[in-house]
Amino acid sequence: MTKFQGWLLGFGLVGLALAQVDQPFPHVAPLHHVPTLLVILAAPALLRRWPLSNAALLSLFAFLALHTLGGRYTYTNTPYDAWVAALFGSDLSTIMGWDRNHYDRLVHFSFGLLMVLPVAEILRRYVGVTKVLALYVGVEFVMGISAIYEIFEWLLSILLAPDNVEAYNGQQGDIWDAQKDMALAFAGALIAAFAIWMIERSKQEE
Repeated sequence: MTKFQGWLLGFGLVGLALAQVDQPFPHVAPLHHVPTLLVILAAPALLRRWPLSNAALLSLFAFLALHTLGGRYTYTNTPYDAWVAALFGSDLSTIMGWDRNHYDRLVHFSFGLLMVLPVAEILRRYVGVTKVLALYVGVEFVMGISAIYEIFEWLLSILLAPDNVEAYNGQQGDIWDAQKDMALAFAGALIAAFAIWMIERSKQEE
């Protein structure tokens, strides 16, 4: 594990701790943050056994940072409008004509965009597949995990109290929320796979 990666894990822990300060939704916070904490704590051992490049690990922790921020506010209440208004004098929803909080959409798109690189790198390093097959499986991984996550949210909706379900799932009344989330993750994965392929192709031509 490189020094940069050690700092990255440290920043991840600090960010996770800061997300708990005056936690506005303590009843659902553990559902969001405990899995992230377990990943960060397990990361040193995993990286010693299966090293990753700085770029791949940065992609993973960029996604975890977005998730940690969204988890603090249950995604639905992430106050990006207030932040944008403080900077530019007008909120993003007014500018774009949105009638819902779209932070969850951003994170689903980012999942696809940020997961292809580490998955493809793992496949190439430790399974020995070709570059093209690694990118293809990376996209399929994103789609599979997205579908499993939506099924997990559905199961939670059966087990949890209705108020907690809405706070965690963040559907905001959209009956097509699951399909849109998966479509955005797929779009992000396709963009990432194409970008990685183009970058590696250009390096080969140099």
